[in-house]
Amino acid sequence: MKHFVIALATLCVGITFSQEFNKEITQDDGSKFLVGQINLEGLATEPYAIWFQQGFETYQVDQNLVTLFQRKLGQYHIKLFLGTWCGDSKRETPRFIKILKAANFPMEQLEIIALDRRKDHYKKSPTGEEKGLNIIKVPTMVFFKKGKETNRIVESPIETLEEDMAQIVHKKPYVPNYAQ
Repeated sequence: MKHFVIALATLCVGITFSQEFNKEITQDDGSKFLVGQINLEGLATEPYAIWFQQGFETYQVDQNLVTLFQRKLGQYHIKLFLGTWCGDSKRETPRFIKILKAANFPMEQLEIIALDRRKDHYKKSPTGEEKGLNIIKVPTMVFFKKGKETNRIVESPIETLEEDMAQIVHKKPYVPNYAQ
C-alpha cells in the first residue's frame, strides 16, 4: 500500500507540474493564437497550418551553408520564441524549422514557446519561459551551449538564416538585430 501511495503522489506531482502543449487562446473577435510551449503538431493545426505549411514547403534551404554548420549545430539547445499572430514569426519560423530538419538537428533540443498578444500579457508565456532572456521582438531564436546563451537571431536574419546560423555556430562575430 505504501508503494501505491508514493506512486500515486509522484504521478499527481508530475501531472501538476507538466506543461500543457499547444494551449490556444480565442479572443472575443474569434481570432486564435497559441501560447506557452508548443510543438510542430500545434503548428500543423488550423489556422496555423495555413502559413506554416506554405512557408515550409516554399522555402529553399541553402544546403551548402547548412553543410558548414550541420555537425556543430547538434551541440546546441535552441529556444524559439514566436507569436503565432506575428507576421515576422509566420515568415521566419517555417524557414527556421526547415533548416533545422535539413541539418538533421535533434528536434528534442528545440524548445518552441509561443508568446501572448493580449495587452496585459504581451510577449509573455503562461509559465514565464521568456523571463530573464530579454525577449523584445519575435521571433527570437536563442542558441545555448552547455546551458549558456551563445547568441540569438532576433526578428529576422542579418543575411540569411543559414548564414547567420553558420556565424553563430562557428563563433564568428555576429550581432543580431535589436542587440541587447
